Amino acid sequence: MGSKFLKQGKVAIVVNGRYAGKKVVIIKPQDDGTKSHPFGHALVAGVERYPLKVTKRMGSKKVAKRSKIKPFIKVINYNHLMPTRYTLDLESLKNVVTNDTFKEPSQREDAKKAVKKAFEERYQSGRNKWFFTKLRF
Repeated sequence: MGSKFLKQGKVAIVVNGRYAGKKVVIIKPQDDGTKSHPFGHALVAGVERYPLKVTKRMGSKKVAKRSKIKPFIKVINYNHLMPTRYTLDLESLKNVVTNDTFKEPSQREDAKKAVKKAFEERYQSGRNKWFFTKLRF
């Protein structure tokens, strides 16, 4: 199954599994699969816990608390990804999350921290609003 549309930086939605209904951004697509994952898959970073709604009345402390984002990184089969029309350019994460990231828990933690930082900066700057909202259906 060739997937010309699952490019790097594309926002997709996970359709099943633990993160079903969560939005992810593709960091590295692997059309042909690898030894450990012999199927077309993508290395993704996604939002496990979305930021909460913020209003004008809230203090800065509360706002900071509510705009926290919990990310996840995962290798996901193309069949479980539904691409959207949105993209998110994450050049910075390309070097952080690689196939080696998954070998070591500590590396995974570091990568998650970097992803979290990138996502939160994105969120604060008010770009890519849609990516940081919960899917409602």
